[in-house]
Formats: sequence, structure tokens, C-alpha cells
Amino acid sequence: MTRADSPVTPPVVLTVAGSDSGGGAGIQADLKTIEACGGFGTSAITSVTAQNTTGVQSQHLLPVGEIEAQIAAVVDDFDVAAVKTGMLAASEVVDLVVDHATDLPNLVVDPVMVATSGDRLLAPEAEDAYEALIAEAAVVTPNADEAAVLTGHEVDDPEAARRAGRDLVEMGADSALVKGGHVPGAAVVDTLVTGDGVTTFRHDRVDTEATHGSGCTLSSAIATRLAQGEALSAAVGNGIDLLASAVRYNVDVGDGPGAVHHLVETRDDAARGPTSEAVERAVSALVEADVSPLVPDRGLTVAGATPYAETPDAVAAVEGRIARTVDGVRPNRGVRFGASTTGARALLAAREHDPALRFVADCRLTGAVEAALDSLDGPVAAYDPDERPDGVADAAARWGVDRAFGASNDPLVAVVGREGVGIDGRALLFGATDDDLVSRVETVHAAVDAEA
Repeated sequence: MTRADSPVTPPVVLTVAGSDSGGGAGIQADLKTIEACGGFGTSAITSVTAQNTTGVQSQHLLPVGEIEAQIAAVVDDFDVAAVKTGMLAASEVVDLVVDHATDLPNLVVDPVMVATSGDRLLAPEAEDAYEALIAEAAVVTPNADEAAVLTGHEVDDPEAARRAGRDLVEMGADSALVKGGHVPGAAVVDTLVTGDGVTTFRHDRVDTEATHGSGCTLSSAIATRLAQGEALSAAVGNGIDLLASAVRYNVDVGDGPGAVHHLVETRDDAARGPTSEAVERAVSALVEADVSPLVPDRGLTVAGATPYAETPDAVAAVEGRIARTVDGVRPNRGVRFGASTTGARALLAAREHDPALRFVADCRLTGAVEAALDSLDGPVAAYDPDERPDGVADAAARWGVDRAFGASNDPLVAVVGREGVGIDGRALLFGATDDDLVSRVETVHAAVDAEA
């Protein structure tokens, strides 16, 4: 039997950049990110570097004619929808891209000058050549140090970033995204400047040095989103969200700081099915065990997060919870993502302290249940809802769990919230796997039964 083909037509994105033998940045990072974001990646390699997580050992600039031939080969055959530039290395390469700018739509210019390791990737005389390239850019994406070189002004706070962005737009760029990763502060503030105004994107800073490839990943994600027809602000915002996750869930490879996780969203999406199935397994096990003494009047929540979950819509739970009946316990409905608010927020708060945790059960709190928690295989902590600051809602889901984990020197397996024993109180049991969670719930259930 001969099967009919079923081709797909993703938008084509061209990256003009250097090669990173370490795989975390450059062409390698670009192609991984483009494909992960739904594009078809093509490339024109400008330089070959001998590079790893500890630094750049050497670099070799390809002949300009060979770089031009690569660009021509791509644009002559493919319907290129967006282009991003990375390491251009020398003024003649910058000039080459400028000469071809009319054939390079949605041009995203990442002015790569220095590697994350501190090694210089751009000849000093090439800095001036960037002005002409910036004038051709749909968006230019410098970090604070690069923005300072390009504009002549230090970028050390968000207001300085706005000024630098305006300067770059005045140089001819349609827009400028001045990245805030190198600007001190508890939050990273990225600043997008266009002729129409300023938009800021804020996210928590991740305590890591594993940012190799971050600029390449962000610019590639933005270019791919633009190629798909997204508006500039949406393309930038989605790219920043991807990078925030890619930095938090970085790849621990090599002897130096690791690389960002270019495929973090793809891997997380692929885990949704297995995560939902794991929650269903846990529910079936608890129904079979008839854990009625642990089911609150409001119902028992069982929830599971994808490996890189950041929001409640990446947490699967029983819709309507598990209820007590005269015949035992049963789920009210099926498992779906976004079904739980309280359970999801409790789990996400715990994951801020222990990202390995992926499952939670929101159990009834009685004196017997609290005593039974001593039988668990790890430490248990409690929070006092009366200490909750004014204006902080949903204590159990966010403030309470965060407070309990933050006050403990060891990873927790359960958190007690004494909003009211019996009706409003809760015992939150956590697990890295569905088996861990079921085992802990059954352990508590057995201890309660033994005392009954």
C-alpha cells in the first residue's frame, strides 16, 4: 500500500549567526528554538567557534563570500518569513546583512558582542557598522551592556533602558527591546520601545548562572512568532515567557554554568498527557483504598503539575474534586487542566521551593489526621492563617504554603493549615510522583484507621 503524503508548511525563519560547538548558543540554539516555536529553521553560518560552557576557546570567521552564498541559497529557494541575526563578528559581515536587508523580512537584530562567559565575539571596529543594520531592524534586542555600547549611555535602571530604547528607535529601528537581565534588581524588567510608546515586561529573577544562549533563544523566539503573524508586543511577550522558563529549568550540562532549556515549552506540552494520566492513576488508587476519613466536606483535591508548570492551567486536577458517598469515595467528574485553583496554587507555591514536587492532595484536617502526619517519610510544617498580612488572599494556596516551605530547612512532604480543624482546615500532602503522593495519603489513612 502506498500512503498519501500530508505535508505541513511552517513559516521559514533564517538565522544569520555563529556556530557554538557547545550547543547552547548561536546557530544551534537558534535552530532548536525556531523548531520548538513552530517554524522551519534555516541558517547562514558566519563564524565557527570552539566553545563550551566554560568559554570560547577560538573562533574562525568564514569568508564573506561563503556567508553571502548561504544567504542567497536560502532566500532564493524558501519563502523566508523572518530573519534573526546573532554573532556577525566583523564589520564586513554586518555590511553584508545590510546589503541584503530588503530580502530579509521581520529582521530581528540581536547585537551579539560578548558571550555570556565574557569572551568578546565582535571586533571593536564593527560596533560602528551596527548603526546601519539597526536602521533596517524590525526589532533590535540588546542587553544592557550592548545598549550602552550602541547608544553611548549606561543602562543601569528601567528609565535608562527606556532612554536607550528611544535612542535605538531614533537610529531607525522599528522597535527596540532592551533586556533587563544585566540590570540589578529582584525582578527582570525588559523594555520594549516603539514609535508609539513603551511596554515593560516584568518577571522574577532566577537565581542561576546558567544563562548561556539566553539572547539567542529570545531573539529566535521573537522572530518565529513574527513569522507566524503575531503582533510585535505579543511576539515579544511570548518570547520572554519562553525564556523565563528556559532559564529557570536550565540544562545542567558541562563543567561551567549550564545552558538555557530551548525546548522547555515543547517538553512541557508533551508531558500534559502523561501528567493527566498520572492524576487519574492516583485518583483510582485512592478510590480503591476508600480514604473517606481524609476527604473534606468540600471534597478532596488531587492535582498534578507538568514538569515545568508555571501557571494553574498547567496543573491537572479532578474537576469537582473527590467526594464522600455512602459507598466510599468517588470523583465527581474527570481530570482536566485548570480544574483546580486552590490545589494548583498550593502546588505551584511549593514548587518555588522544591521544583521536583509535582503532585498534591488537599486533605481534611482533624486531630487524628494531624497526628497521623507524624508517620510520613519526611518533615511536616504548619502555617498560622492569623499571621497572614492584610490584602493577601487564598492563604493555603499561596501565602501559607510559601511561608511553611520558606521556614523549613528541609524539603517538606506535607503542610498543615489550621483555618479551622475539621471543616476549613487542610492537610496538604505533596509528592514528586503520583506513587509518592498515593503512598503518603495511604500512610496517613492507615494511621488514622489504626487510632480509630
